[in-house]
Amino acid sequence: MSTTRVIKANGIDLFIREAGQGPLVLLCHGWPELSYSWRHQIPALAAAGFHVVAPDMRGYGQSAAPADVAAYSIFDLVGDMVGLVQALGETKAMVVGHDWGAPVAWHAALFRPDIFTAVAGLSVPPPFRGRGRPLELLRQGGITNFYWQYFQVPGVAESEFEHDVARTMRIVLGGRALADPNAAMFVQEGKGFLGHATAEEPLPAWLSEDDLAHFTENFRKSGFRGGLNWYRNLDRNWELTAPWQGAQIHQPSLFIAGAQDAVITGLIGAKRLNELERVLPNLTRKMIIEGAGHWVQQERPDEVNAALARFLREAASR
Repeated sequence: MSTTRVIKANGIDLFIREAGQGPLVLLCHGWPELSYSWRHQIPALAAAGFHVVAPDMRGYGQSAAPADVAAYSIFDLVGDMVGLVQALGETKAMVVGHDWGAPVAWHAALFRPDIFTAVAGLSVPPPFRGRGRPLELLRQGGITNFYWQYFQVPGVAESEFEHDVARTMRIVLGGRALADPNAAMFVQEGKGFLGHATAEEPLPAWLSEDDLAHFTENFRKSGFRGGLNWYRNLDRNWELTAPWQGAQIHQPSLFIAGAQDAVITGLIGAKRLNELERVLPNLTRKMIIEGAGHWVQQERPDEVNAALARFLREAASR
């Protein structure tokens, strides 16, 4: 049984879910998610002998959401995790991230190997700092309708998503949109991010109406701006991480993704999936789950839990 509380870390309030005792494991969610996205992992990993802590990340749910777009850089996001480890009275942790939480986990391991002793990423491969700013490279390549670009202007995506939050969450979490890279990642002019999709489809078996209601209630209260601000720092993050150009993550690492996830089959992820070892020389396993999509830890919790528990146990015993 997990408990919840608000804890101050890195100068902001973070809402956390936690359970268990033992080595500390942080679970970082992505967009548009919450600590609740780890509801299947928290009890399983606690039972496996870990102190499991899943925060609502900066800008989400019941955690603080600074107004300034610049407050959502990769330094701020990793800083929150460093602060959380300290606020919990620990000096070491293992870190797991999904979707946008995966870059937070990868960078936490990259920036602070003295704190983060092992790292697992779900859905999003590790950082490979390219030759230029991501948004600039898209424009240079003639791409103008990638969803990263649609998310840039404050207020545009917020207005679309907040118009009917229940519909937004049903489509983004429960729809088939993210199984089709062209539908999910490229925005047709005048149609918005959700324009291609329908909210009439039945929910997948892994997502209940109660689950959906929880996400909907939280995003009705918080809005979407905090999470979208993460995307508005893409070019800035490239600039900030210049000192780590070509750097590797040497801690034990694990990668998990669904075979039907548009992130690893789409524009950017497919190449990175094939180059994991360039960044992760101590990669212990690349686990691609057949039949699973983007929300892999919710879709296939038993397989994900077993892989994470095994990886974390082995890492903790080193």
